[in-house]
Amino acid sequence: MKKIGIADTTFARFDMARSAIDELKAQGTGFTIERYTVPGIKDLPVAAKKLIEEKNCEIIMALGMPGSAAIDKQCSHEASMGLITVQLLTNTHIVEVFVHEDEAKNDKELAWLADRRTREHAQNVIHLLYHPGYLTKRAGMGLRQGFEDLGPVKN
Repeated sequence: MKKIGIADTTFARFDMARSAIDELKAQGTGFTIERYTVPGIKDLPVAAKKLIEEKNCEIIMALGMPGSAAIDKQCSHEASMGLITVQLLTNTHIVEVFVHEDEAKNDKELAWLADRRTREHAQNVIHLLYHPGYLTKRAGMGLRQGFEDLGPVKN
């Protein structure tokens, strides 16, 4: 049975893992889910690595909600670099799902965005794990997770 890992943080202002788990379960069966919650976004790379190496997860969702301050953006970048390193070291996809607080106008929109982006990326996880050709067919379509798709550029 395949294993999907979910790494999330207590720093996030929305329980993104709950949305991910709900959406994954709605997409089907044939997998188990391992959740590992850490304090902050810079802790996500080691959480992802532990899920891969110690829990034998085949794909990871790394969920985080950086704040809007400059230091938060820096920490987000550092976390992303760490997640990329873990992907390269383990040859395992880590689907990074970050929702920056300043992407939304208010808390209601922030919660909506966190839920929607997480659910759409959970669907991507299923595609990567079971149907990678599906994503190939959608290449170049300007798809976005969260806000509306932009669509392809016309020539």
